[in-house]
Amino acid sequence: MTLLDHLARAVAATPDKPAVHATRAENGTVRTLSYAELDRLSSEAACGLRRLGVTPGKVVSFQLPNWWEFTVLHLACLKAAAVSNPLMTIFRERELRFMLGHARSRVLITASSFRGHDHRALAHAVRDAVPTLAHVRIAGAAGTEGFDSLLGATDGADRRPDSDDVIQLLYTSGTTGEPKGVMHTSNTMLSNLVPFAARLGLGAGDVIHMPSPLAHQLGFMYGVVLPVMLGATSVLQDVFAPDTMAAQIRETGATFTMGATPFLNDLAEHVGGSGAGTSTLCVFVSAGAPIPPALVARARAALGCAVISAWGMSENGAVTTTCPDDSEARITGTDGTALDGMEVRIVDARGAALPADSEGRLQVRGCSNFAGYLGRPDLDNTDTEGWFDTGDLARMDAAGYIRICGRSKDIIIRGGENIPVVEVESLIFRHPAVAEVAVVGYPDPRLGERACAVVRLRAGATLDFAGLRAHLEAQRMARHYMPERLPILDELPRTPSGKVQKFRLRALLAEAPVS
Repeated sequence: MTLLDHLARAVAATPDKPAVHATRAENGTVRTLSYAELDRLSSEAACGLRRLGVTPGKVVSFQLPNWWEFTVLHLACLKAAAVSNPLMTIFRERELRFMLGHARSRVLITASSFRGHDHRALAHAVRDAVPTLAHVRIAGAAGTEGFDSLLGATDGADRRPDSDDVIQLLYTSGTTGEPKGVMHTSNTMLSNLVPFAARLGLGAGDVIHMPSPLAHQLGFMYGVVLPVMLGATSVLQDVFAPDTMAAQIRETGATFTMGATPFLNDLAEHVGGSGAGTSTLCVFVSAGAPIPPALVARARAALGCAVISAWGMSENGAVTTTCPDDSEARITGTDGTALDGMEVRIVDARGAALPADSEGRLQVRGCSNFAGYLGRPDLDNTDTEGWFDTGDLARMDAAGYIRICGRSKDIIIRGGENIPVVEVESLIFRHPAVAEVAVVGYPDPRLGERACAVVRLRAGATLDFAGLRAHLEAQRMARHYMPERLPILDELPRTPSGKVQKFRLRALLAEAPVS
């Protein structure tokens, strides 16, 4: 099956039911699409994409906030047998030039502006630099360049992709200094969502609120695909604010939501402090970073809902979750047990399975594992038996519940978003004052981690925090990746072989503030 089968079922059963409810924070406008409207608009958009030369297997990129156009576009890509390539709105020219060029994107759909940034100008700058990028369309713009120019007509040529065709290309940050294009099919994606929904008791009667960016795998799978698969209603929040989220939950009767730890923390603080409850909310799944046990207890008391811990990756969706009826110890002390169809194991450095409660490398095998990295099969980290090496360190108890202990790969997770350390370090090193740099994470109660650039300067050189930010902005690096502290040391700690000991830098930052 593909998502189009589920869409057809929902249209036949409940054509007038709200499918997507989206609000734009900049002007307060609300757009609600029924399932019949969602079906019609996605067919029109698929026809529009075909007019632009999008043929089966071609990549369509869209850098959009959580707007109704996002859901329409993914369904349109399915109907055109094209590949959806969602792009985070935080990406700027440097990231987009690489991703669009690597994907050989033919079309880019973006916002006119969002959160004060001119995305239209950005798109045109990128188009001039990417040879395959033939067309740019702008949500919110008028005329032939506007998103609406894709709509208004159908040609009856909608095509059902095979369930093993690649339908999504999503770039994730890694340790190679180069983003990797994760490829998913209908089978890898839906095989994750079916057992996920079953474990949490989700169905057509649910209203799914999504504050996480739809261009992140969490938002895409659980805010775009899951609601249509269930025949449920999605509520999209484009700019996160806890008071707005609480109000939207009350107004729409939302029953389920999912997001990284900061979303849970901020919503719980707002509801607990204001007394304006969210009584319809039944489940909050927190993923992207381990949840502090104290936050789980506080959130459950404030929100009155089940708090579910989950672990997963762009490469496989949510692999483990706790269960609604789990004990307090498991909810607060583990990241859950594998969903049906997935296996997890802990191995040592040689790949041998370890006994229960031993710390080691976390490996995953099963039906929702991705179809590989575009053009980089050498980076797949999957052995001949299908075990994918996640790069994370974990423990697993005798009942199969895991707890993430850390990461063997060099990535910082800030608010559920990966920061590509090698890439940031290479850009900082371009500054003429920098002799050495190591980017490490330091704990933050809200975001989980923030990035810190520890620097050794060249003799006689100077550099302050403002100067570092100006340098990185000139490199057109995404603002989300910016380090937030700049300790300057005379020497960086090293191993005898000369490798920087980042664990010592993390300990230094945890023990005493360094600025």
